[in-house]
Amino acid sequence: MTCYDRRDLGLLLLRLGTGGVLAAHGAQKLFGWFGGHGIEGTGQFMESVGYTPGKASATAAGLAEAGGGVLLALGLATPAAGASAAGAMAGASAVHMPNGFFAQEGGYEHAASLGLSAAALAVTGPGRLSLDHALGHVLDRGWMVPAALGATAAATALVVGARNRRVRQQREGEQEVLFEE
Repeated sequence: MTCYDRRDLGLLLLRLGTGGVLAAHGAQKLFGWFGGHGIEGTGQFMESVGYTPGKASATAAGLAEAGGGVLLALGLATPAAGASAAGAMAGASAVHMPNGFFAQEGGYEHAASLGLSAAALAVTGPGRLSLDHALGHVLDRGWMVPAALGATAAATALVVGARNRRVRQQREGEQEVLFEE
């Protein structure tokens, strides 16, 4: 008889909470559910904050959040799920960074918390109350953790770096127009 311990229950609760919130945010972007704006509206927002092309950026963010969230909640492919969700939250944090830390001021607190939780789950694994465990960890091997986190970190650095350059160039262009007037 298998006995689950506090660690397994704690990881299940963390996976369900983090994964559920991420999945809901992704569904807002992809489908317009829960008061979201769907691909069209989210794409317009993504363009306005420097992520181009907007629709592709909205789709990528929505899939990383919804897909990563559902997989985290299920405890399936945990390294890839946690890494993809953490990458999406790093992108969201970049948008909110100018507003400081606290969410009440529009800061990056919420995105950072979700991203860190997702990354922590990728590192610790899903626990025994998971599909990964039930399937013999075929999608949760030790080597997958650094591979998933490393690939996601590289891709996120490229995407966020390009976005930050666009935003900086746009601000410089706006300042030039102000000085000319």
